[in-house]
Amino acid sequence: MGAGIAVHRENNQPGRERMHERISCRQSNGEEVNMDRKEKMEFVAGLHERLEKVPCTFLVEYKGLDVEAMNRLRRELKDANARFHVVKNRLLKRASDDTDTACIQDQMEGPCGITLVDSDEDVVRPAKVLVDFSKDFEALVIKAGQISGKAIDAAGIRRLADLPGKEVLLAQALSAMQAVPVSFVRVLNSMMSQLVYVLKAIEDKKSESA
Repeated sequence: MGAGIAVHRENNQPGRERMHERISCRQSNGEEVNMDRKEKMEFVAGLHERLEKVPCTFLVEYKGLDVEAMNRLRRELKDANARFHVVKNRLLKRASDDTDTACIQDQMEGPCGITLVDSDEDVVRPAKVLVDFSKDFEALVIKAGQISGKAIDAAGIRRLADLPGKEVLLAQALSAMQAVPVSFVRVLNSMMSQLVYVLKAIEDKKSESA
């Protein structure tokens, strides 16, 4: 969905206003797509369904980002198993009702974009993308986020981005697993050496007795 949603009415007559109400959506490529009331309801329902499934969402302000930057942000987030959407705040609030994202509704002000993290296995990578992107583009302002219904502020997202990613953690775990057999072998060798020493001492004592 596009970068901005504005409501305009094709007919000012009260009796026909609802029938002709349409939503004008400006996508990142500048093209406008109109949605009528039914399509708007379907869009909100679809977004609500996606928000129910994702374990984590991040909210940012994008005012001042051009189309090229927005497309780059979407690509980088996609590579991190996340999706970036720009939605009118009113629709986003409605879609987030009764979902974990509802806990950050108070931050849905101004030109907001929301990042939906598709996997709970690695929420660090999308956070890193947003934090790094905000360093290159000051127009992107990190506002808030939530993980499993627990709200986190911008500082919390930056701390999250500093954590090791999934690949690093896996490498550390593998290294630890590889270290276990080495330690075990060392302990076993030590025990064998002690056993040999004891047996040798017993043998020497028997020899002395003889």
